[in-house]
Amino acid sequence: MYIYKLGSIADKKAALKALGVESGGVGIMAKKMELLYFFIKDLKTPAANILKQDALSIGAELAVPGGVILCEKPAYDCILIGTRKHMELLSKKELAQPFGLKTVATELKKFLAIKNSSTQIMGVINANDDSFFEGSRFQKEDAVSKIKQMLADGADMIDIGAVSSRPGAESVSKSVELERIKPICDAVASEKLFEKAIFSIDSYTPSIVEYALKSGFTLINDITGASDESIIKLAVKYGAKLCMMHMQGTPQTMQKNPTYEDVMVEVSTFFEERIAKCEALGLERRNIILDVGIGFGKSLEHNLTLIKNMEHFKIFGCEVLVGASRKSMIDKIIPTPVEERLAGTLAIHLKAVENGASIVRCHDVKEHVQALAVFEALQ
Repeated sequence: MYIYKLGSIADKKAALKALGVESGGVGIMAKKMELLYFFIKDLKTPAANILKQDALSIGAELAVPGGVILCEKPAYDCILIGTRKHMELLSKKELAQPFGLKTVATELKKFLAIKNSSTQIMGVINANDDSFFEGSRFQKEDAVSKIKQMLADGADMIDIGAVSSRPGAESVSKSVELERIKPICDAVASEKLFEKAIFSIDSYTPSIVEYALKSGFTLINDITGASDESIIKLAVKYGAKLCMMHMQGTPQTMQKNPTYEDVMVEVSTFFEERIAKCEALGLERRNIILDVGIGFGKSLEHNLTLIKNMEHFKIFGCEVLVGASRKSMIDKIIPTPVEERLAGTLAIHLKAVENGASIVRCHDVKEHVQALAVFEALQ
């Protein structure tokens, strides 16, 4: 006999079936193999004490600060720990409990219902001369040539923008933006490139967005998080999807001491409000994509927190996009010029995919296709 420790198992049911476990036991055992953690902010003290006992009674755990049992404060932050089976039991048990535990139960049910999506790669084309990464700048014929190369390399999506959103970037007039983007849109339409991949317009200018949608684009990438209702209405009118990004401030101000009381709570609340706004205007949730906005009004610590906990944002029933390609957070971890940040980019994006992201926006398509193929094989 020999025993060895297993690493993480992504597809637990497949592993059990390969072992020869009886079909009836596969589902039961798989739920016991997945350990989940939930951070509960400002849980009322009586609720914390009840949940602690209920968790312990089924073999789960609620980590609480000292002082909870003595009710020294009205509310506490806690971490709920247990298997998927434990969480299913608690999501039913707490429905009958007071002090806000019914809400805890409801939220647990939402998390347990989350389904995974296949990973897609979005290549980036910047039709301007001031984006932070020189290797992403392409105009007119060069842009079309690069798009075709990205398609050949395996891109599922192509995101095209004509205005830089790097920190401190200058604003651009509508006429200049159109002048930059029009030749590329025309080529996408005339050569029917939109039949080979999903084309995304990276803009929050309604007239530019509409021109792209008329050219065969089917995704709007809005860094302002659908702040303009016109963008939402255009998505509805043309049956397009809308990617909403969170940004604190504007590109001109966003990196001037970004501050949050709790970045997870604030970004989550932002999405909740914007999704409601979209649905009120007729845009279905299945056509909404969420982007937490890595580097857009966030410090290194904010960015790391969002990536580590990215799976949380799947609770909204929308796909989650990650875009950290060659960004300055890599330089803050280990000083590296933009041109040499591919390795750091791949590390961030692979972790984000592991944590729930299903769309990866990147400059280096071929390398991401290879990295994700290897990553999925390891999973």
